[in-house]
Amino acid sequence: MQVTETNADNLKREFTVVVSSADIDAKIDSRLVELSTQVKLPGFRPGKVPMAMMKQRYGKNVMGEVLEALVNETSQEVISERSLRPAMQPKIEVTSFDEGKDLEYTIAFEIIPDVEPMDFAKLKLEKLSVDVPAEEVDDSLSRIAENHKTTNPLKKKRKAKTGDVVTIDFKGTVGGEALPGMAGDDFKLELGSGQFIPGFEEQVVGANIDDDLTVNVTFPEGYGNEKLSGQDAIFEVKVKEIEETAPAEIDDALAEKLGEENLEKLKERVAEQVKVEYDRIAHSHLKRNVLDQLAENHDFDVPESMVESEFDGIWKQIEADKEQGKLDEEDASKSEDELKEEYRAIAVRRVRLGLLLSEVGTKNEIDVTQEELNGALLQEARNYPGQEQAVFEFYQKNPQALSNLRAPVFEDKVVDYIVDLAEVTEKSISPEDLRKEIEAENAESDKKKPAKKATAKKAVKKDDDKKPVKKPAKKAAAKKADADA
Repeated sequence: MQVTETNADNLKREFTVVVSSADIDAKIDSRLVELSTQVKLPGFRPGKVPMAMMKQRYGKNVMGEVLEALVNETSQEVISERSLRPAMQPKIEVTSFDEGKDLEYTIAFEIIPDVEPMDFAKLKLEKLSVDVPAEEVDDSLSRIAENHKTTNPLKKKRKAKTGDVVTIDFKGTVGGEALPGMAGDDFKLELGSGQFIPGFEEQVVGANIDDDLTVNVTFPEGYGNEKLSGQDAIFEVKVKEIEETAPAEIDDALAEKLGEENLEKLKERVAEQVKVEYDRIAHSHLKRNVLDQLAENHDFDVPESMVESEFDGIWKQIEADKEQGKLDEEDASKSEDELKEEYRAIAVRRVRLGLLLSEVGTKNEIDVTQEELNGALLQEARNYPGQEQAVFEFYQKNPQALSNLRAPVFEDKVVDYIVDLAEVTEKSISPEDLRKEIEAENAESDKKKPAKKATAKKAVKKDDDKKPVKKPAKKAAAKKADADA
């Protein structure tokens, strides 16, 4: 094999490789001999078929097989002998070949740059710790009580209102035809819950017990039943009972129902859940500051092919947002060229940070354990209640998807490693101050576009968690405490 380097410009590498015809012929003959022991031809025992006949029958197929194997083998040799790390799949192009002649091809790729991480002890970070006020715990308990509300018959006759549970009989028709699933007896419907199609519950509000109603609605486009999708429907409804709802009493009985010894223990668990949620937000704030400082302290060339791949993913999300009218006003006012310039800069930042974190992880033998990966998979499955098994099966059948699930876990571990080496000061902060600080930081980030722009939330979320911190953080904690029970 003869190898000539034809391009060594920055991270680009290109080689011309020549494999002699003698080597090719030897590989072909060896393969044909091997094949002759397996084929069965009339008049010949296995292994006794003349080579001339083998070449006549199988020569072209074997030649293609051998050439493919030779290109793969020799291209790997070119890379490994020079200790090169291709950034993406090398591009190989056969430039010259004919039967009985040398094979010549080119191999071109970009290499992973040498990355020299900074001294992480020089990083100055602030770690926020949130003190959870008692009123937030009380608010979470109120949400739990609301989720376990009770229904009771009306003490005094009145019209149904939003929040009431009505017992109804209903029969529906479309174009005068009664279709399956459009009728029910003694159905309990919470008004305002959105159980029925839009417009139905609103027309029951204001009804009295024993009222007969005619409800006119239109099934949404794309409704699960194609016969009903987009169709006007008429429902004859009989209101049989009205019950008012009330949150559960926040007491020991509720705590016991949720698996705790008493109300005090329930409060402790809720407080822990609220704290965990705020700690998650504070950690995201810390992580973003780490990434920002790493980006400011590292400036090395990155493979253009990796940037293009990253940018393509971001831009597809931008185009989808644009088509759905989800671009923010600032982006919507810009030309396509301006947007591409901004988001390409984001792609460069992400690739550079990715290479840096990968290098730090490799040098320090940081890896994701199977237990950690299982935890991430379990958390992902919890995002799809009732479909957990389908989620597990999806990841089992899609190794690339599982690899994508592993990436953020690895990233978090590397960031935590860096934080352990940095100079970190802790600051106690109230939830309200945390919200203000995060929102102010988000506003400042927008001013510094394109480095930290995050309109394409799905595409850019990896390095910029810019969602404003809202009070529903404690709602999530309440839901989790409720679900755990």
